[in-house]
Amino acid sequence: MSHVNNLESQHNDPAFANVWQELKWRGLVHVSTDETELEKLLAGDPITYYCGFDPTAPSLHLGNLVQLLVMRRLQLAGHKPLGLVGGSTGLIGDPRPTAERTLNTKDTVAEWVGYLQGQVRRFLSFEGENPARMVNNLDWTAPLSAIDFLREIGKHFRVGTMLRKDAVASRLNSDEGISYTEFSYQILQGMDYLQLFRDYGCALQTGGSDQWGNLTSGTELIRKVEGKSVHALGTPLITNSDGTKFGKSEGNAIWLDPDMCSPYTFYQFWLNTADADVVDRLKVFTFLSRAEVEALGQSVQERPFAREGQKKLAFEVTSLVHGVEATEKVIAASAALFGNGDLSVLDERTLEAATAELPSATVNAEGLGIIDLLVASGLSDSKSAARRTVGEGGAYVNNTKVSDPDAVIAQDELLHGRYLLLRRGKKNLATIEVSA
Repeated sequence: MSHVNNLESQHNDPAFANVWQELKWRGLVHVSTDETELEKLLAGDPITYYCGFDPTAPSLHLGNLVQLLVMRRLQLAGHKPLGLVGGSTGLIGDPRPTAERTLNTKDTVAEWVGYLQGQVRRFLSFEGENPARMVNNLDWTAPLSAIDFLREIGKHFRVGTMLRKDAVASRLNSDEGISYTEFSYQILQGMDYLQLFRDYGCALQTGGSDQWGNLTSGTELIRKVEGKSVHALGTPLITNSDGTKFGKSEGNAIWLDPDMCSPYTFYQFWLNTADADVVDRLKVFTFLSRAEVEALGQSVQERPFAREGQKKLAFEVTSLVHGVEATEKVIAASAALFGNGDLSVLDERTLEAATAELPSATVNAEGLGIIDLLVASGLSDSKSAARRTVGEGGAYVNNTKVSDPDAVIAQDELLHGRYLLLRRGKKNLATIEVSA
């Protein structure tokens, strides 16, 4: 994946006294080890901090994007990021609330490590005075024998404390129970923090608040083994104001990989943000200043029909993840679907993504009469209804009005040699694929 987002244009809001105050305003602090100490630490000399990403899928998703942007904000404040992609923890997976994870093969996990490292690289700067560094916990766990692991690390963990961690406790009370494998996950994550403390002087770990038990297993381990105090910061889990789960669209996770979630689908997800959620999303997912976010919030309240907040949110986050060029293509595709642009300039992939949710039908090259197309697509339920639509001026093919009920669409009008976009009236759309 190319380095698409423009890191040079990103900066923290100078209206805040320090980065901690900005993180608080953005709603990114849910739980932390010691708020007063952390603020002092982050306002002082550069520190090294880390966040871990496990390769339990071939792409990161929106929950991970929250962490990447927290990391970037800290880097913009002068601190030094370590991006950890968990080659070893990814072989186990942290305990989910409901059931055991499917264990992936070592080859699959190794492949996914590469994908995730590529994604992490796009959100952090690896140049300048405080460049990011990539680390993989397989480097220090692979050489360790089971005996050494138990003697050097395991002896510092108390089973009673481990059992009380939320992720473990909820699973212990479920029908599924929890395996020793997943139970051990917090020890591995604690060991990561200890290793990074020893190797880099790492003094802060960030993550989602659902990871708090794992985050604090590291701070406790360092306290016991090294006698030093280090920090953890847990961001809130993002939920929609109506109680539905954030980051899902039609039952699918919103992935950062364009092959798993097209830029068009990604953009539409943000565009469909509820008014009640727009300001919170702008705070978390964009680098807009407080003044800019507040102005958009006012617009959402006073002119909700204009959807200025949603449009700005969709543009900013899609540009951040997929680049400005891809975002502009998506906006052009949205406009073209409803007659405000030239469909022929859309590349095939964008066209397919933009029309993926529409009713569709496949016809052969002989069936290109406008009446047959309207019926085949489902836009008209009979030939007589289709004739009526054409007669009333409501039939369009590729945004061009068709007024003759006997019209036959020519082969050279097919988009990318095989597609047609049909429209009845202003808003009823369908696609036709012409088979060879």
